[in-house]
Amino acid sequence: MTTTASNPVEKTYAIAPPHLSSKTFHIAGILTTVFGLDELPPTTKETACLWLLHPRLQTQACMQPFAASTIANWNERIREGRAGSRQPPRGLIAVSFDQRNHGTREVDKFANEAWRGGNPRHAMDMFSQIHGTAADTSILLDYLGAYAFPERDSIEITQNLVFGVSLGGHAAWQVLLRDPRISTGVIGIGCPDYRNLMMDRARLSKIADWNPDDPSRFLSSKSFTQTLLTAVERYDPAGLLMAPLDKLSINDGLHEPSDHEKDRISKLLDETLRGKRILLLSGGADKLVPYRSGEPFLLFLKSAISTYYEHGGIVVEDLVFDGVGHEISPDMVKELIRFVDESLGATTKRSEPKGGEVTKDSKI
Repeated sequence: MTTTASNPVEKTYAIAPPHLSSKTFHIAGILTTVFGLDELPPTTKETACLWLLHPRLQTQACMQPFAASTIANWNERIREGRAGSRQPPRGLIAVSFDQRNHGTREVDKFANEAWRGGNPRHAMDMFSQIHGTAADTSILLDYLGAYAFPERDSIEITQNLVFGVSLGGHAAWQVLLRDPRISTGVIGIGCPDYRNLMMDRARLSKIADWNPDDPSRFLSSKSFTQTLLTAVERYDPAGLLMAPLDKLSINDGLHEPSDHEKDRISKLLDETLRGKRILLLSGGADKLVPYRSGEPFLLFLKSAISTYYEHGGIVVEDLVFDGVGHEISPDMVKELIRFVDESLGATTKRSEPKGGEVTKDSKI
């Protein structure tokens, strides 16, 4: 099944989904769709929830195929006795909702445009939506159980995962950082370094505030204000976790952190990502969110969790798919399903990584 947004570079692909039940609840002023409630096995005592965050210029509807594919696969595992040793097995539901200024929540259509679409506030508009989506996810998580399972002593939501695509992928990073209840994140064509991403986009868009002779002048310009920079340094993965570094080389990666820096970084990782599992799905030919924009941060993170923060139990799988642009390909969906299965306790073909282990593959 293929879903294409009005902007041709924002598109997602998913395996053709089977039928899946859905129920819509009004939670905290947000129309929230819960998938898979009717498909939960009758013996279910607890369930996991997969939070689905859609791309820019899309709506929550485009995430239904991902809900259907992951839930159908997991329920088949339960029926065949391949869902791990937990008895009864944990169920799986999924949730989607329109991000701020999208779908039923649209206030200003122009604010969703990029610089090339004529929106001079693109950087501010997009980051505030990313931040807002992360906050909305946590708010909805607070109340979801009361709406989906109102009966006392009924099914309990005991595990939360998040999958985001593009704009939703950026938001999924923030959800992972800010909410300890989210244990697993799958980032689809999203970036953990907003500053690098916007600098690259400003360069390619040739906006007036971009100076090729002094790229640093872009930061704190009208297109990327000091107030926005402060928010990025507080909420963005790279902005927050790399803040303890005293030196940073944009061209050739990072210097070896000092012992003092390692202590400060370790404390931040304890507060944000400790014990979490992360799968990164990137397109090798993605021009809108190029892998290179997030690579310095990913090198920093993978170095930390494989050396001085190896004890933190963070798992990162970093998969780059050759020839894939800004899209979620069928092979990416297969990896999503596999990673969800593993995170729920199933044994799959790819061996379970240990805490601190990093994998990096290139897929065709």
